[in-house]
Parts: sequence; C-alpha cells; structure tokens
Amino acid sequence: MATADGFAGRLEQRDWLSLAGWLLASFAPGLSGALFQPGTWYGQLAKPPLTPPGAAIGTVWLMLYALMGIAAWLVWRQRGFGGAATALTFFIAQLVANAAWSWLFFGLRLPLAALLELVILWLLVLGTLVLFWRIRPLAGILLLPYLAWISLAAYLNLGVWWLNR
Repeated sequence: MATADGFAGRLEQRDWLSLAGWLLASFAPGLSGALFQPGTWYGQLAKPPLTPPGAAIGTVWLMLYALMGIAAWLVWRQRGFGGAATALTFFIAQLVANAAWSWLFFGLRLPLAALLELVILWLLVLGTLVLFWRIRPLAGILLLPYLAWISLAAYLNLGVWWLNR
C-alpha cells in the first residue's frame, strides 16, 4: 500500500542498498576535507564574525551529507536514473564542486579561487534543489540546509579573503 508521499509501505533490500550507495556518494566529498585539513595556516588567518568553531563544522557536514544522500535517493527512487538524469547529474556535479573547494582553499591556500568556485557550487546546489523539488518536493526541502550552509561558507570565504589580502 502506498503512503501519502508515494512510498510503498515496505522498503525492499534493493532500496536499502541504493540508499547506502547514495549516502556513500554524498559523503565522498568529505574525503577531500579530510585530505586538506585547515592546519596552522588557517588558524593564523583573520576570520570574519560568525565563524563557527571547528568542531561544529564537522558535525554540520555529517548531517548535510546524510540529508544530501537521502535527497538523491528519494529522487532516484521516484524516477530512476533515466527519469531524473538532469537532476542527478547536477547532484553529482555539485559533489565534485564540493570536494574541489577544500582542495582550493586548504590544499592550495587560494581563498579567492575557492570563493569563485564556491559561487559555482552555490549555483549547482540551487539548481539541484530546484530540479529535485520538481521531482520530489521533500528531496528539495532536504537540500535547503545545505544551500544555507554554502551561503554561510561563501560569506566566511569572502571574509577570510578580504581580511587577509
């Protein structure tokens, strides 16, 4: 029996495996963050107001990656790859852009390049959110905290670049 949101009452093993796959894909950009740690360079930079403590950042990303994976899974489950090719391509593109930011900012220590890349990431996340929303509104809603966090990250990145020119 289907529920009000279109889900069947019982999830099959295939559904759980696909959810695990989308979650793994969503957590993959976190590896970039693990490879390129802030370190002493970042610790010595002047930072703008509202900069969250380091421990909070990791916790927020864990929640965001989980929400992203669930959102992608909902879209995939609703339409599959064929029916949601554009939305899922946007999703994968924003994952790549997400990973690239850590490399640019922390790895290469190029805050301005990272900021420009963050604008691209923000646009990709917005596009993904809109495309997901059209297929499955709940999936779009699940990306709202991510878009808000990327917006905060853009402010922080701009602040670090500006204060440390």
